[in-house]
Amino acid sequence: MPLQIVRNDITKMSVDAIVNAANSSLLGGGGVDGCIHRAAGPKLLQECRTLGGCQTGYAKITNAYDLPCNYVIHAVGPIWRGGQFHERELLTSCYEKSLALAKEKHCESIAFPLISSGIYGYPKDQALKIAIDTISAFLMENDMMVYIVIFDKAAYQISSKLFSDVAAYIDDHYVETHIDRKSEALRRQKQFREMDFCESASVSSLPQQSIAPLNKSMTLEDALQQMDESFSEMLIRKIDESGMTDSQCYKKANIDRKLFSKIKNDKYYKPSKPTVLAFALALELSLVEIQDMLMKAGFALSHSSKFDVIVEYFILKQNYNIYEINEALFAFDQNLIGG
Repeated sequence: MPLQIVRNDITKMSVDAIVNAANSSLLGGGGVDGCIHRAAGPKLLQECRTLGGCQTGYAKITNAYDLPCNYVIHAVGPIWRGGQFHERELLTSCYEKSLALAKEKHCESIAFPLISSGIYGYPKDQALKIAIDTISAFLMENDMMVYIVIFDKAAYQISSKLFSDVAAYIDDHYVETHIDRKSEALRRQKQFREMDFCESASVSSLPQQSIAPLNKSMTLEDALQQMDESFSEMLIRKIDESGMTDSQCYKKANIDRKLFSKIKNDKYYKPSKPTVLAFALALELSLVEIQDMLMKAGFALSHSSKFDVIVEYFILKQNYNIYEINEALFAFDQNLIGG
């Protein structure tokens, strides 16, 4: 997926460029800044001395020296002073200027820390939203692999209201896998007995799907032609119906262009569940349609999966923003949506 949130040490990221949350002198400091300078070695500081500092909201680029990347982009974020001194605009500019420099150097991948969210005091949930919004806007027009690197859980925070709302929904709907098996079996037996009384009426009221029997003389090719619409076919049809272009859809889905090409060119491509959900959310399908698309690939949403419950919460709220959903999934230690 073009935008990923990962838990790692940014100095160990094997990407084309990493971003340093620098101060205006560019001569090193504490936090991420100090770690990057120590890992890069003294030559980084020597080059930084030639740059003449950097204004808040801007960025400058250097070589990476002993780091496993090619470049270090030094972005100077704003100090949080209550939000009344253009902090949002300045922080947005940091990401925009950094991405522009990476593009100018033909970088295919870049890793960001959460700029200004450490000793500069920018509220972590707001800093995260600015990072996500700015990077996702860039990716709608450009191809690049972008990582937001979180060193530890304390450095990451979504809004407290969203966290509590999702947590409450999980509490109400998530079925623990370690639930008492005996009591669960008894409950199911009771359900089945109750269902027996109305089985005939229920079955007769269900829509019946007509399935043509296979003829013994059929070839494999003939049999395959009778198969239901595949995931790939459904996806292409839904994109056409939505009025989106292919690129608009896969970018909105946080899916790499190469993966989309594989899916489009292979009628029987078997995607992962996060990939199916990414496209379903990008197309803003209803819950029923999403379940249908998942079934095409052999999956379903289940209340025994915390990942599924969180995704369902956002679908029912009609929030199809994959980046925001991934923020919540990361906060609850779940896999992310995308390819």
